Amino acid sequence: MARAFLIVLDSVGIGGAPDAARYGDAGSDTIGHIAEACAAGRGDRPGLRSGPLRLPHLAALGLGLACEGATGRIPPGLAPEAPPQALWGHAVETAAGKDTPSGHWEIAGLPVREAWGHFPDTQPAFPAELTAALIGQAGLPGLLGDRHASGTAIIDAFGAEHVRTGKPICYTSADSVFQIAAHEETFGLERLYETCRIARALCDPYRIGRVIARPFLGSAAEGFRRTGHRKDFSVAPPADTLLDTLQVAGRAVVSVGKIGDIFAHRATGREIKPVGNAACLDAALDAVTTLPDGGFVFLNLVDFDTEHGHRRDVPGYAAELEAFDARLPEIHAVLKPGDLCLVTADHGNDPTWTGTEHTREQVPVLAFGPGLAPGPLGRRDSFSDIGASVAAHLGLPPLGAGKPWW
Repeated sequence: MARAFLIVLDSVGIGGAPDAARYGDAGSDTIGHIAEACAAGRGDRPGLRSGPLRLPHLAALGLGLACEGATGRIPPGLAPEAPPQALWGHAVETAAGKDTPSGHWEIAGLPVREAWGHFPDTQPAFPAELTAALIGQAGLPGLLGDRHASGTAIIDAFGAEHVRTGKPICYTSADSVFQIAAHEETFGLERLYETCRIARALCDPYRIGRVIARPFLGSAAEGFRRTGHRKDFSVAPPADTLLDTLQVAGRAVVSVGKIGDIFAHRATGREIKPVGNAACLDAALDAVTTLPDGGFVFLNLVDFDTEHGHRRDVPGYAAELEAFDARLPEIHAVLKPGDLCLVTADHGNDPTWTGTEHTREQVPVLAFGPGLAPGPLGRRDSFSDIGASVAAHLGLPPLGAGKPWW
């Protein structure tokens, strides 16, 4: 039986979606604009990287051609030097959001077309009855923030007051999120998680997709820094996904990174959650080496998004892409005959774009494995084609959405 390894490069979009203008994102292009910035010298950072964007392994798979399919142009440095070594194409999201759950659920065969709830960009941002209920049920002295904000900026602004008063920092964004930041030592990590569980139940009537715990450490004197103990409290998918189909079939599933959180820990099999892209990829490669026939490894690499996209950090994003590219030979090395590896993304987060939010973009689809003939996949009209193709490859029943390309 075949095996499958699905890698989601969180936020690595390749050009505005057909409906990007509805989201204020017409012209956004995460990969394209990073490559152009690096070619112009705007991707340099002493001690980190310099020069043009170098992704030789991804280019060899057909990343540049996937970008061309999405935008009509190949970004600087991404033209393949030989015939591509993979199936390549680009996919369009049909779900209403440009957030992580929407993208991942659609990849797994469940496009959610009903819009999520969102909190307005006002001060305060949250309904008074919601904040009052959270304060009462969680036994809090009050809340700080209560606005749209960048996570790092709002911790810098309110961190000292939070430590002094014990009031957690609550904020949101253009995504369907309620985020709670608190100091791991003075507030307590488990207390933060419990506060988020309470907020999760309170946010359900508002159709909020995720409540996110954002723990941090440090002090006003030395500065505050977020830790790797983030935890997402997502609503459960409203119908079956590829993961449920795998579970019913009795297949081995390993979820690495924040996949477990995204799917509310339903049918996510063995969950592994290291900190950082490199550690997550290490864990996924180890899982593939021992994966039984018919099994599935699902990996999310979130640092592209959280560490660089939201922070509008072009050099950091470019360096992260180059670090992943350098490890593609390791991915090839763990694949056995009959295996399928898929590299894709869940949305965009163009670090050259205005603001700090995700961008509504198409995503690359790169599929390869020993003995798999390369060729063009063209435009896929739903991310669900990815999950449908994985299901077909593994000999599973068809999913609720998506058309396999086999």
